[in-house]
Amino acid sequence: MATSSKTPLPCPCGGPGIMRCCGPYIAGAELPPTAEALMRSRYVAFKMQDEAYLRATWHPSTRPTEPIVNKDEKIQWLGLEIKSGLRLRQADLPEDPDKATVEFVARYKINGRAYTLHEISRFVREPDPALGGKPRWFYLDGSFPEYPE
Repeated sequence: MATSSKTPLPCPCGGPGIMRCCGPYIAGAELPPTAEALMRSRYVAFKMQDEAYLRATWHPSTRPTEPIVNKDEKIQWLGLEIKSGLRLRQADLPEDPDKATVEFVARYKINGRAYTLHEISRFVREPDPALGGKPRWFYLDGSFPEYPE
């Protein structure tokens, strides 16, 4: 049985077709409802080299001033694996629904050489002045777990 040519390709983040997954976020039609959805859409934006989306979703306090995407770099994003999406917890404080972490592994190649990016990303949800104060998730920063040798 032949497959339909209208079958949507999966989203680069591993989700369903891009227009049902990360596409509406990157297009600005919707805001990612969770930190994990934002992280997935940022992976897709890196793959698409969408500087504007990456800047808009990076918290102003940690956003780089230099370009995020190097259009001349021959990078090929190969896949994304979500390890965990957890709310930040502190021993004596109630859970903060406006802070979250997402651990992921992204695979990529530069000039044919394979690399792995393993990051625990921190996210914060707060009002975005560019959206009239509407709350949205922002990427704050990340740490890189060390592996035992």
